[in-house]
Amino acid sequence: MNGLEPTVDVSVGDWIAEGLGGPLGTVGSVVPRGFAAYARILHPVEFDDDERPPVTWAEVCMLTGRVPHALMQWAAVVTPAAGAAVVAGPSGIWEDGDVRVGDLAPAALGTLIDVLEPATGEQDCFHALWEGWGWVDGSGVAIFSVSDDSRVERGPAPEPGVPAEVWALPRLRLPDRDYLLFRGPLRAALDMGWQGSPLGFEPQSPSLLWPADRSWCVGTEIDFDSTLVGGSADLIAAVLAAPDLEAWPVEPDDDLSASGDLINPAPAVDG
Repeated sequence: MNGLEPTVDVSVGDWIAEGLGGPLGTVGSVVPRGFAAYARILHPVEFDDDERPPVTWAEVCMLTGRVPHALMQWAAVVTPAAGAAVVAGPSGIWEDGDVRVGDLAPAALGTLIDVLEPATGEQDCFHALWEGWGWVDGSGVAIFSVSDDSRVERGPAPEPGVPAEVWALPRLRLPDRDYLLFRGPLRAALDMGWQGSPLGFEPQSPSLLWPADRSWCVGTEIDFDSTLVGGSADLIAAVLAAPDLEAWPVEPDDDLSASGDLINPAPAVDG
């Protein structure tokens, strides 16, 4: 990964484990408590075709009749209310677009980095990558092709995303998650991902990102469709004001689990 060097001394991340707290799914279980302010960045709504630009959750709410707010949940947002401007698909939800889980799209990540740069300067940052992504060691990736006679053939195993010597390094161990840790410039976060993918470079936003002075921390939990930022009041105000980010102020105890949206009714569960 360009610009990133593996970090052997993972104790530089001990402060994160010490600062995490609260029930699983809360803001404070993803980024450390103790910052002056926090923001939740909602992952952009993307479409299968490349012709339409991403839209915001608030724009989807205008179609589905849901209420946009800081703790809204995607599953509730895409379930049209009575009298909504769109009709639910066969699954009972609006199916025209979707959001990434565990990954902040490159354009949004680039905008966030633009906001973080003035508060970071030239100091190095630490970039944590969850070890469980299938491409990291290659174990979760398979390439198939279909021949002219419709036979499905498995191609050669792709190269792992990190070399064996990096895979063997110590992990940053946090509750229920282990991470490979790298050090490098802030903008190197845009180069994290699978460089040797058969489909070309596949970016992956850092699971955790923080500067050497610990003045802020960004966390993208692998099961979340939003990214959290903790930092100074001024920094979080800048995140909230960024025109290309859909961000809301949150608090460490706020619940971002599936049951955390108390404004929009939870979608019905079959059975």
